[in-house]
Amino acid sequence: MSYELDSSRIAGILPLVHLKHFLLGNTLVSMPFFDLGGVLADDAETENALLSEAINLGEKLKVGTIELRHTKPLSRLADSSNLTIDGIMQRQFEISRFHPETEKINKSSQSCSSCPKIQAVTKSHKVRMLLDLPDSSETLMKSFKAKLRSQIKRPIKEGLIAKIGGSELLDDFYQVFCINMRDLGSPVHSKKIMQKVLAEFPEKVKIVIVRKEKEPVACSLVIGFKNILENPWASALRNYSRLAPNMLLYWTMLEYACDNGFRYFDFGRSTPNEGTYRFKAQWGSEPVALHWHYVSLDGEQIETVGAEKSRFDKAIRYWQKLPVPITKVFGPMIRKHISL
Repeated sequence: MSYELDSSRIAGILPLVHLKHFLLGNTLVSMPFFDLGGVLADDAETENALLSEAINLGEKLKVGTIELRHTKPLSRLADSSNLTIDGIMQRQFEISRFHPETEKINKSSQSCSSCPKIQAVTKSHKVRMLLDLPDSSETLMKSFKAKLRSQIKRPIKEGLIAKIGGSELLDDFYQVFCINMRDLGSPVHSKKIMQKVLAEFPEKVKIVIVRKEKEPVACSLVIGFKNILENPWASALRNYSRLAPNMLLYWTMLEYACDNGFRYFDFGRSTPNEGTYRFKAQWGSEPVALHWHYVSLDGEQIETVGAEKSRFDKAIRYWQKLPVPITKVFGPMIRKHISL
């Protein structure tokens, strides 16, 4: 949806995806599968108009929640006085009704006693790991500590080779990706998603493959946007972890980013102080807080981080025991309904 102040200029935009499943819930998300999305607006009035219209749409679709993903919190939902003990921000606010026919916000509704209250929760338990890149990969390598440089060279000494390409590497990518997702206990994305991304942005999307002889053992997909190279998907086979293919995989992405004019490398989201966080931090990346807003429309309380995770513990353990060919068939059917 977009909000226009006049017929010649768009002042704001909010992409929304409707995810509906009888077990996994009914939500509007901006944007699923990625760390960022949410509202883009020139000013607070436009931001409020988009938020109000999203709520109107959510009520029409009878969704339980609206999820908006931001690096900077929406001004209307950023009151730190509502911060709870577990670090999750909660607040109630009144709906400011947006009327498309007049393209105005009904400001009087902000003080209307009959306006329904909406519960909003902001979760900031995840961070985006961002690395400021130098002008060349040679300079970046020199900035690393001796131990890290040694870890990068190790897989090369073990005979591992990295290659960067496009759609011709998709089958190798998906082979590794499916195995790793099964091992993690997560349903895998459909290969069609990667095919569509490669077809739509052939000059901006690259696949990186690390091989041991002819066997693909690690993989990643990177997307360039302006001065940032982002890595939404990366995987490595556990059977080859002693050869450290991940070190060569990430160095190859960083080398490509530096030597192709990117200013930043986005390692993706992590939970502070967990394993993936420490792995990404060793390259010099810095955490940038993510603010994911959850607006409840059904009156149900938004789950805390711990409760949300534990709800799927048993399903994860069962999924890890399935043969990979079965997860390839049934994984995409489930994964398309999961916003993470």
